[in-house]
Amino acid sequence: MGGTKGANADVLQAPGSEIGFRGEEKLGGGMSAWFTCTSSADPRGVNGDGFCTRNSAVGLRGGFGNFFVGNWDTPFKRTMVNTGGRDTGIFGTAFLLSGNSTTVTDGASTGVFKRRQRNSINYDSPNFGGFQLMAATTSTNSSTAATSSIAGAKPRVWSLAGQYRGGPLTVAGGYEQHDKMYNANVANSTFAGDGKGWHLGAEYTLGSVKLGGIFTEQKGQQAAATNTKVKAWQLGAEWNIAGPHNLHFGYTVADDMKGTNGADQGSRPLVSATGASNTGAKLYQIRYVHAFSKRTQGTVGYVNLKNDTSANYNLGGITGVAGAGSKDSAVAFSIAHRF
Repeated sequence: MGGTKGANADVLQAPGSEIGFRGEEKLGGGMSAWFTCTSSADPRGVNGDGFCTRNSAVGLRGGFGNFFVGNWDTPFKRTMVNTGGRDTGIFGTAFLLSGNSTTVTDGASTGVFKRRQRNSINYDSPNFGGFQLMAATTSTNSSTAATSSIAGAKPRVWSLAGQYRGGPLTVAGGYEQHDKMYNANVANSTFAGDGKGWHLGAEYTLGSVKLGGIFTEQKGQQAAATNTKVKAWQLGAEWNIAGPHNLHFGYTVADDMKGTNGADQGSRPLVSATGASNTGAKLYQIRYVHAFSKRTQGTVGYVNLKNDTSANYNLGGITGVAGAGSKDSAVAFSIAHRF
């Protein structure tokens, strides 16, 4: 049986809207120092996250690669293929594929695997004929309020990914581990349980059509003998019909959550202690994208979300609406401008 549908509503969103500045100084020998400070730019006046709250860092780069620290997308996130979809907003797929995509602090939100990670330490290798490796970890800032007698008091994220980009082909994979975070209580400085996830994806451009797909799996440890696991996948296509006219298609599936109830699974529905089935969902989307110029494009599209009988996912950017088994859809119009 179907669940409760959300009310008919008109909604304004500004997913991914940002403004920032950057600088670089040449140091000689092919090395340079650089910085980036990017902040949310919400023309609705709703999201006032503050200064340098999106990808922001300071680093050194050269023939050795790029080393930097700051608030930055993890390698796991940066290498996830998303053909035919977006990370966030009404056409977003991250809530099905990776538990959400958002800025997170160290020691928190273990169920979110598409992370813009605060207090991160990062390294990107040079590009070797199209192949590149990326690695990141986090500081343990949250442990400064803990005593040495607290077991497992150092939550940390480890993220490793690699990708190959050559001609029409892109292949990428990533692995991420969230140590001592699954049962984290940052306010009380107690940390326990691990989470881990991996993904593998590819894109191929054939003439005017780009085809792509990704598979991802995440696990979380609630206690010594209990855990949760979920798999998800997506297929998509982006077709440049002619000139400025494009069509994007996406089909995203989250399988049933397996295991026992967990404390933090991002936006995913939590399974019961008895391991309830039918906790998956399917998302269909189609968009017409018109490129007015290299800097400005408009979009009109349709998206449809179908929850299984025990699932309660929401459409991207919509919270607190879906009931178990709900089916929701939306028609959306957008304009994007880069400057």
